[in-house]
Amino acid sequence: MENGDTAVLAIGTRKGLWLATSADRANWNITGPHFLMDEVAALAIDTRSGTPRILAGVMSWHWGPCVVHSDDLGATWSEPEDGAVRFPEGTGEALTRVWQLQPDSAGRPGVVWAGAEPISVWKSTDGGGHFELNQPFWDHPHRSEWGAGFGGAAAHTVLPSPADDTVHVAISTAGVYRTDDGGASWTPRNHGISAYFLPDPNPEFGQCVHKAARDAGDPRRLYVQNHHGVYRSDDAGDTWISIADGLPADFGFVMLAHPSRPGTIWTIPLKADGERIPPDGHLAVYRSSDAGDTWTRLDEGLPDTDFNAVLRDAAAVDTAEPAGVYFGTRGGQVFGSADEGDTFSLVAGNLPDVLCVRAGIVPTGAVPSGAVPSGAS
Repeated sequence: MENGDTAVLAIGTRKGLWLATSADRANWNITGPHFLMDEVAALAIDTRSGTPRILAGVMSWHWGPCVVHSDDLGATWSEPEDGAVRFPEGTGEALTRVWQLQPDSAGRPGVVWAGAEPISVWKSTDGGGHFELNQPFWDHPHRSEWGAGFGGAAAHTVLPSPADDTVHVAISTAGVYRTDDGGASWTPRNHGISAYFLPDPNPEFGQCVHKAARDAGDPRRLYVQNHHGVYRSDDAGDTWISIADGLPADFGFVMLAHPSRPGTIWTIPLKADGERIPPDGHLAVYRSSDAGDTWTRLDEGLPDTDFNAVLRDAAAVDTAEPAGVYFGTRGGQVFGSADEGDTFSLVAGNLPDVLCVRAGIVPTGAVPSGAVPSGAS
C-alpha cells in the first residue's frame, strides 16, 4: 500500500455496521456501531471519484429496507426521503431486502447496480442516490419459476463488464443470467453448472449459484461457487467447467477475484450443505493463481479450530499491492491479510453475525481526523 493511502473496511452485521481504517493494514481503528440493531447485508465502497462513498443496504425490522450513503466515512449518512429503491406502483411489490450494491467501472462514473429481494435488478446513475428497476429483468418469463434459496430469494451478485455493455447476475435459486445490451434483454447462462438437487440436474436455469466473480484480465472469464460445485467460464458464461479439484470440499459461499492480477482467485470451502462448517473445523482460505487449475491452502494466523461459516458477501479484496484479503465469520470475527492471504490477523472480534465485508483504498486526506491509528505508519 502506497504512503498517503488508507485502507477502509466496512463490516455489515445482523445488528449494525462497523467501519475500520488503517494506514498499514495491521493496526486498525474501528468505529461503530452505525444503525445499531439493523441488518446490513449489502455494502459498497465507491472510490471512483475523489470523495469515497460508502453505500449500505440497511434493513430495519421496524421501518423496512433502504439504501443509504455516506461521503465522510460514516460521520453522516444521507437517505432519500422517498427511499432509494422503490418498486413502481404498477408492480404491486415492495422491497424486502437489498442483497447487492455494485459500482460500475470507472468508465461509467455514477452508475451503481443493485440486486434485491423480491428477485430484481436495479440501476442508479447518480452514485446510488436513487435506483430504477430494470423492467426487462423483472418481466423475464422465467421469473415466476425462480425459487428462494435457504437465505431467501436473492439477486445477490451483479457483475458489470468494464469492456462493454455485458452484465452478469447470479440468483439463488435461478443461476446466472447475462445481458449483452446493458439490461434490455436477459438470457440464462448455466450450461455445465450442476443442479443435482433437481429432477433434471442440467436445466437451462434453476441452479443455486452462491457467488460469482469476474477475472481481472479477461472480462469474459468468470468464476462461481455453486451449491456444491466450483466452476470457471472462459466464454462469458456460455459454458462452465469444474475447478473444484484440489479443494477439500466443493460447497461454500465465497468467490473473490484479484482486482488486477489475472487468474488469481480465493474461496473458503465449507464441508457440505448439510454441515455448513469448515472441513474438520479448521477454517482456511484457498487461493489459486492459475484460474482454478491448482489451489493453495492458506491458514496462517487463523484459529486452530473454528466451526463458523463465512457467508457469500462476508469477504472482500482491496486494490492495494499486494492485495488485502478480508473475511468475517458468523461468530463475529473479522480477519485480514495484507499479503494476499499468506498470513492473517484479527481485525475485529465479538461482533454480531457478519453478513457483508467490503474493502477500499482511499487517500488519507479523505479520512476524518482521528480515524486512523496514530501508531500506524
